Amino acid sequence: MLHLIWYILVGLIAGIIAKSIMHAHLTIFWTIVLGIIGSIIGGAVTHMFVPPRDQRFHPAGLIFSTLGAILVLFVCYKLKIRFPHV
Repeated sequence: MLHLIWYILVGLIAGIIAKSIMHAHLTIFWTIVLGIIGSIIGGAVTHMFVPPRDQRFHPAGLIFSTLGAILVLFVCYKLKIRFPHV
């Protein structure tokens, strides 16, 4: 249960940072979804280059989660995919 709360919290933080950088207006639900998708993408990239050790927390987790969320927003803008506006 704590793992799920951690995903939501990191997703919220990464989503807020990404939407403020990309000047997107999203609801809190879509902000969390954006951050979680960015975390999955960022986690996949970091695990390709630095294999995980015994610890669960990766030091660059929030940074790459934010970069992944920015990438998702950029791709959505290029493909003209619209999120529900506030």
